[in-house]
Amino acid sequence: MLTVNKLIAQGRGLASVLVKRAASVELDWDLRQKSRFEATDSQGRQLGVFLPRGTVVRGGDMLLADDGSLVLVKAAAQPVLVVRHCAEHGTPFDLLRAAYHLGNRHVALELRPDHLKLEPDHVLADMLRQQHLIVSASNEAFEPEAGAYGGGHGHGHGHGHDHDHDHAHAQPQAAPATPPQGRAALAAIAVSAAPVPHVHGPGCGHDHGHDHGQGHDHGQGHDHGHGHVHGPGCQHGH
Repeated sequence: MLTVNKLIAQGRGLASVLVKRAASVELDWDLRQKSRFEATDSQGRQLGVFLPRGTVVRGGDMLLADDGSLVLVKAAAQPVLVVRHCAEHGTPFDLLRAAYHLGNRHVALELRPDHLKLEPDHVLADMLRQQHLIVSASNEAFEPEAGAYGGGHGHGHGHGHDHDHDHAHAQPQAAPATPPQGRAALAAIAVSAAPVPHVHGPGCGHDHGHDHGQGHDHGQGHDHGHGHVHGPGCQHGH
C-alpha cells in the first residue's frame, strides 16, 4: 500500500506533462471530506491517505505518495439533487432565496450561476418544490462550498491573489531625508500652521448642533427641529 500524506492543491506548480502522466483516483464527496481514508487508483494500487485533519480534497488536487508518484483526484459522479428556478412561475432570485434557507440548515451546497446541487433529501426536495423550484435527481460530481471560515479550497480556483497580473501594486517610496538646515524651517512652519484655539460665542456663525429636544431654546432663540439654535448674531436669514 502506498502512503499519501501530501496534497498539492489543483496541482499548482506542477508541469502539465506530469499531471497528464499521473494515475488518477475517483472519490465521492463523502470520502473527499475525510482526512484519512483508503482508495484504489487507476493503476490498481492501494492508497492509504493520511492528510492533516480538516483537509478537504477537491477534484483536480494532486496526491503525492511516499514513493514520489503523483495521483490526480477526480470528483466521482454521485446521486445529487439539481435545483433550478421555474421560468414560468418564478425568477432566478428564487435560487438565491433557496440557497439562504438551505444555508440556515447547514446543508452542503454547490452553487452554480443557474442551479444549485445538494445531496438527496426528500424533505428538502419537498420544501424546494413548494417554493416553485424545479428539483430533479441526477448523478454528477459534487463540489459543495467549503464555507466562509472552513478549510480546504473550492472549485479549483487559486485564491492566493498573486498581484502580478497587470496591476502590480507599487511599493511606497521612502521619503527623502530632510537636511538639518531644513528641519528648523519645517518646525517654524508647523508652529505657524498650528490651529488657534477658537472660542465659541454669540456671532461665531458656527452650527454647534445643540439639540435640546424641546423645539424651543428658552431665552435665546428657537430650535426648529434642525439641531441648531437660532438666536442673536447667528447670521442666518429668517
